[in-house]
Amino acid sequence: MTATKPPLAFVYDRCASRSRRQLRMRLAGCQHYADRMGWAVAGHWCDFGDHALSTHRPQLAALLTAMRAAADHHEVLCLVHTLDRLATDGTHRQLLQQRVSEVGSRTITTFDEPHWPTHDPVLLRRTP
Repeated sequence: MTATKPPLAFVYDRCASRSRRQLRMRLAGCQHYADRMGWAVAGHWCDFGDHALSTHRPQLAALLTAMRAAADHHEVLCLVHTLDRLATDGTHRQLLQQRVSEVGSRTITTFDEPHWPTHDPVLLRRTP
């Protein structure tokens, strides 16, 4: 019998404020959740300032690149505290979750929030 490797969690967050206290609490929550689930954590990627609010997310792009490379050898997960940590706007959040899906992963939250629907024509790049 072959032992299965535990998933590899890639933790993402964003922070537009100067205070990092809540960010540190959210990252600690993600680490605790991963530990409880028995997942290894590949690292933490955070977008700050204007990047945290825009569609251009350099750290999320770096996380996706790292996930794509690791997906050949592990199940990879994008772990966020809540789905709002990706984006508060629902459409933007779904598009970011699609990017996660395109590298062979899925988004997991510490609150076990449901995943985005796959039948949305915008996400499937079809015209209605």
